[in-house]
Amino acid sequence: MPLAKVNGFEMYYETMGEGPPLVLAHGVGGNHAIWWQQVKYFAQWYQVITFDHRGFALSVDVEGGPGRAAFVDDLEGLLDYLKLDKVSLIAQSMGGRTCLGFAVHSPERVNALVMAATTGFFEATGALAAQQELTRKATDGLSQAERVLSPSYRERDPVGTELYLKISGFNASTQARLGGATMASVSGPSTAALTEADLARVTMPVRFIGGEDDVLQPPTVLGLACKLFPNASLIEVPQCGHSMYFEKPDVFNFLVHRFLKDCGIGGPAD
Repeated sequence: MPLAKVNGFEMYYETMGEGPPLVLAHGVGGNHAIWWQQVKYFAQWYQVITFDHRGFALSVDVEGGPGRAAFVDDLEGLLDYLKLDKVSLIAQSMGGRTCLGFAVHSPERVNALVMAATTGFFEATGALAAQQELTRKATDGLSQAERVLSPSYRERDPVGTELYLKISGFNASTQARLGGATMASVSGPSTAALTEADLARVTMPVRFIGGEDDVLQPPTVLGLACKLFPNASLIEVPQCGHSMYFEKPDVFNFLVHRFLKDCGIGGPAD
């Protein structure tokens, strides 16, 4: 089992393919396995790196560990362990905290950044903060499936819906071993929160991708966040929820690949 000894714990990771390195960072409902529809595709042109965040699936946090507050340092440690000087990052939901934090901390090591269904969780102000609060209130009480998968997907693909929930369930055994104090740090806010001013350092190309039916990070939220970045754009995908990479993998893969190609990274698209 590939484990990288980084930042005081053992981090699970997988690599596949050759070419420019492409790192995929999962959300709170996922782990490395959630990317199965991306790895096979992108490995045709890229070295694809997936991993489990600290406290998820096979990356077991240490007792009393820092949890989510260490995600950026963990990613830096993994890249150093793999001897990767510069990478492209694909962030999904919670993974945006990791990837945006790394892009702010080490912009010289990031070729391009994809923010899928995520703002990166910086401390917002004004209209963005207000819209985020309205969204939070509107999603209180929803089940996991209702939060992460669109109604149309749940209706047309109940087997896929169950598969998503099963993959998410891989996290349960790890989280049960951590204890309450550590899990609070995994699920709570980062101790090194970013501000809107920090976004000025994110000068590489950034592509936001959002689903029309995403209730957690709706296009209105992503659009307001996108305007705060020096070099960012937004694509909205119709009839899709929070987990576009899972619901519409062909669309997601095409949009990400086209963006990377436009940035001069990687091989030809289909």
